[in-house]
Amino acid sequence: MPRLQSASDQSPEGPWTANARGRAEPIESAVNISVCMATYNGEAYVARQVTSILEQLTPADEIVVVDDCSTDRTVETIQRIGDPRISIHVNDRNRREVYSFSRAISLARNEIVFMADQDDVWMPGRATLMKQRLLASNAVVLSSNFQWMNALEEPIDVPCDGVSAAHSAKHVRNVADIFIGKTNYFGCAMAFRREFVPVIAPIPAFVESHDLWIALASNLARSNIHLDAPTLLKRKHGSNATSTVSTRSLYRKLRSRVIFALSLVVLLTRVKSTPTRWRLPHADKR
Repeated sequence: MPRLQSASDQSPEGPWTANARGRAEPIESAVNISVCMATYNGEAYVARQVTSILEQLTPADEIVVVDDCSTDRTVETIQRIGDPRISIHVNDRNRREVYSFSRAISLARNEIVFMADQDDVWMPGRATLMKQRLLASNAVVLSSNFQWMNALEEPIDVPCDGVSAAHSAKHVRNVADIFIGKTNYFGCAMAFRREFVPVIAPIPAFVESHDLWIALASNLARSNIHLDAPTLLKRKHGSNATSTVSTRSLYRKLRSRVIFALSLVVLLTRVKSTPTRWRLPHADKR
């Protein structure tokens, strides 16, 4: 698997800070990561995903797992990994993935929060690249792309729009894309600053997609950045929840438009009541 090129690979010089021993170190090395994962009946692939994440974390980083009352051995599979950086929280009843991700985000303790699905694989260098790019920007949310694979981790071609770095500041266009149902944003491809959590969480019960909720929030706040590079391998198999093709009825499509309107109202209220120091200064370019 190819290793992603980090910002430090491109330039050895950058912002530095002093560590506890007074030695100079890059600022991003002093910033810790929380990885939020929602699980449900994922024992087949979850160990592979958790391992690919742990390989990129420092001792001060963490993985926050919220399990939605799995009926298989998902929790036991994660516990067998035996890493102290993993904390597991089980819902009191089955509440679905939006609630689970909202709970995991609220439990995250570190400065940079990553989202992770239970059945994907992080590409080597992902954590460093995304953390560096996010910290180097004024944005609070970074969205990247991914490559599709099948259950056997073989590459496959699945229709998907993805994000473009050229459209990072085109906030009106990005919101419009969300409204019409384009498949640009996926939570598993995102990372955000902890200071944005009061805008994101808690996610209201009416929200259907945590991915689009966070994407909508960042664009309404005019504080997101897109990364062209794929940073993970996304697994396509018979039992996972992700879909890039809409087969919903007219009723469900109309319901989604109502949810979109409600989301706008809630998020705009939260954005306006949150400090503005992280807002990007440049104007929207459609």
